Amino acid sequence: MRVVIAEDSVLLREGLARLLADGGFETVAAVSDGPALVSAVLEHEPDLAIVDVRMPPSHTDEGLRAALKVRAARPDFPILVLSQYVEERYAGELIGRAVGYLLKERVADVAEFMEAVREVAAGGTVIDPEVVVQLLSRRRRGAPLDLLSPREREVLALMAEGRSNTAIASRLVVTEGAVEKHVSGIFAKLALGPAPEDHRRVLAVLTYLGR
Repeated sequence: MRVVIAEDSVLLREGLARLLADGGFETVAAVSDGPALVSAVLEHEPDLAIVDVRMPPSHTDEGLRAALKVRAARPDFPILVLSQYVEERYAGELIGRAVGYLLKERVADVAEFMEAVREVAAGGTVIDPEVVVQLLSRRRRGAPLDLLSPREREVLALMAEGRSNTAIASRLVVTEGAVEKHVSGIFAKLALGPAPEDHRRVLAVLTYLGR
């Protein structure tokens, strides 16, 4: 796997490159601003980009805007976005786009971070649990989610983190069959019937996140 890193902190940029190398990834470019990210992706055609939300010159959302430009040019390109803080408005831009959104503190747990990198590189979506918690706290009363049982909410929360049924079963210490039953119940209560043109799992997560 070939990776481009966009991070203005030299220390974190080099640290990420080292972690990725240890995990079998090759960093083909490491840049410090949004325009350089877009150029590096178009030039090197990597398999994944890891991008800081806040980069020069204003340190607001340059990284996110550059990431979205990359996705406009390469719609299915995997991107893992890192942020120092929980910034809820960005999750709405990212969820369902086959990307990852993690707090930088997650990098300290190397095994968990590398698992997220591999998940996003494979086309999955990984959303930081803390972002999920904050988005859940903002949802309106009377929403369809109120129909879910406490266990179904637990399962949906783990789905929103990008976890598979197998991973959810392991986390909750239940059988995979039990998880599948809960997922079916979630789909039914959220009125997400089978449809070949829709991805019900993503739609359920979007409902959970208040979209």
